[in-house]
Amino acid sequence: MAFKIYTKTGDQGQTGLFGGSRVSKGAVRIDAYGTVDELNSFLGLLRDQLADQHMRTTLRDIQDRLFTLGAHLASDPSKQMQVPDLLEADIDLLEREMDRMDEGLPTLRNFLLPGGHPAVSTCHVARCVCRRAERLVVVLHEQEPIEPILIRYLNRLSDYLFVLSRQIAQDLGVEEVPWRPRQT
Repeated sequence: MAFKIYTKTGDQGQTGLFGGSRVSKGAVRIDAYGTVDELNSFLGLLRDQLADQHMRTTLRDIQDRLFTLGAHLASDPSKQMQVPDLLEADIDLLEREMDRMDEGLPTLRNFLLPGGHPAVSTCHVARCVCRRAERLVVVLHEQEPIEPILIRYLNRLSDYLFVLSRQIAQDLGVEEVPWRPRQT
């Protein structure tokens, strides 16, 4: 018999965590890992738009880490679940990548308007989804403690995505448009 994607177990608005407990699909935990999944999808879209192999490889590694992060969020906190580790080295990688890109980017003096090329815009959308995921994970952490590295990783990832958007713009020859507040 073939595996079916639908189980009908969520038809009443409940879903299962790793470990077996059932929770509302409206729970902040579900919203948090659902938003991490959304972020992962946008990173896939971004990766598909890039020709630079180093960027593509780094984004693929980040996507893998986001599955790790999602596994932590999707696990029943009352059970001792075996999930992959998110490591300090994962945060270090993001910082090294940002430092490497920053060396060749012009000094930032203003806020920037997102846009200029579909890849740049996709990167900004991913950055915003990352910030939303971070906010949801913080809310979850306020309700029931989670590993702090999850919050730190998302915080650093949103910074990375901002720097990456600038690097992509530079590589594509796209002008960065500074935000100029309207003077009244």
